[in-house]
Amino acid sequence: MTSPRLLIVAGVASGVGKTTVTLGLLEAFRRRGLIVQGFKVGPDFIDPGFHEVVTGRGSYNLDGWMCGRDHVLATVARHAADADLAIVEGVMGCFDGLDATSDEGSTAQVAKWLGAPVVLVVDVQAQARSAAAVVRGFEEFDPALTLAAVIANRVGGDGHARGIRDAVAARCRARVVGTLPYDPVVTLIERHLGLVTAGEGGLTDDRRARLADLIERGVDLDALLELAVPPPASAHGMGPTIPAASRARIGVAHDAAFCFYYRDNLALLRAAGAELVYWSPLSDRTLPDVDGLYLGGGYPELHAAALGANRPMRDAVRVFAAEGGAIYAECGGLMYLAEAIEDVDGATHPMVGLLPATVRMRPRRLSLGYTEVTLQAGSPLGPAGTVARGHEFHLSTLDPVPASVSRGYRLRRRQGEERDEGYRIGNALMSYVHLHFASNPGLATSFVAACARPSQRLRGEPMENPPR
Repeated sequence: MTSPRLLIVAGVASGVGKTTVTLGLLEAFRRRGLIVQGFKVGPDFIDPGFHEVVTGRGSYNLDGWMCGRDHVLATVARHAADADLAIVEGVMGCFDGLDATSDEGSTAQVAKWLGAPVVLVVDVQAQARSAAAVVRGFEEFDPALTLAAVIANRVGGDGHARGIRDAVAARCRARVVGTLPYDPVVTLIERHLGLVTAGEGGLTDDRRARLADLIERGVDLDALLELAVPPPASAHGMGPTIPAASRARIGVAHDAAFCFYYRDNLALLRAAGAELVYWSPLSDRTLPDVDGLYLGGGYPELHAAALGANRPMRDAVRVFAAEGGAIYAECGGLMYLAEAIEDVDGATHPMVGLLPATVRMRPRRLSLGYTEVTLQAGSPLGPAGTVARGHEFHLSTLDPVPASVSRGYRLRRRQGEERDEGYRIGNALMSYVHLHFASNPGLATSFVAACARPSQRLRGEPMENPPR
């Protein structure tokens, strides 16, 4: 292939096998010698990690609501430029996104912006001819969407597969390019908040090989290559971001407990002049020599005992904050900076103790949704009035935070409800919201500037008894 081409893998709903199909396609085309590039629609940290295991390349989020059309097009142009085939994995059902009346934030929105054909994954285990009605409905729901092909997942056998092909061929424009039987061996393990992460080793070489074998037996790969199209011409020519000269060293918490970062966030920090230094709250005993700390999300609740047992690191982070070091912590990072985490079994584990409240994993209360943030006062992420977008996705709850702790954020959810959040203590900013820095690139510039200010942090000896 001489230029990059695009396909979108969408689903009729969550849980129909989009990730399994996407990973199998990436591996099968890689086997053919193609350079493959993965993308993921929506605010997802886990699926891109699996793409990266297969492709050996970074996978990037495409989110229409958080980042807008120009960013989506530029991201695809930049990161698919040297690939043969880019596969975009959708989010939830094809038309699911911000709300019930628009395509904002949906797979359909991104597919239309890119002008790319959609391969619809349908779980047919409990359907026969009705599968054609589902496909027909998706075709007619939005005529501007190019629904080009169908992969029927969980077919019950050859007869079932033939029936699905015949039913779709009789009533739909899209053609069935693949039928896949259920194979429990290739099923990825799930837990709260999604799949087990790629870093935990769930996508083994053997599982990848079995996935590719399944796809090669059941999917017409040549037909998919014929359907794939080049990225839109308007996306070409948007060059890569050139990293600026280093202005500050930022320590990024990264281990099994903290692994949820948008690649764009890290790239924008580098472009703003940050040198990123990775450290582990789980296993390191001291902080690296840095000017600021970035603690992203992850699963600190699963590692609360180990995090609590690492007192030297907890003390080091608390000293860093007491000395005025710039800290940005979101979701799991907020949990780590709290007083303690109570796990699902009721055991309480001490954390850093910067935020005077306990995080509790029981009872589990899901908080999920897009969120717009307005800064109510100056902070490490920018001046008052700065607006950014992100999402919340957590099962923990935070005990009431004392009124004496400043709230730097005004949050607005899609249903219109508003509240104050974004806890500010010294030069630390803590929130449950995962912000996407591409929603406002000034966030990265401001955070690097906050870390670079020599007056921000005291340079004396660490305190013997850091304040709690």
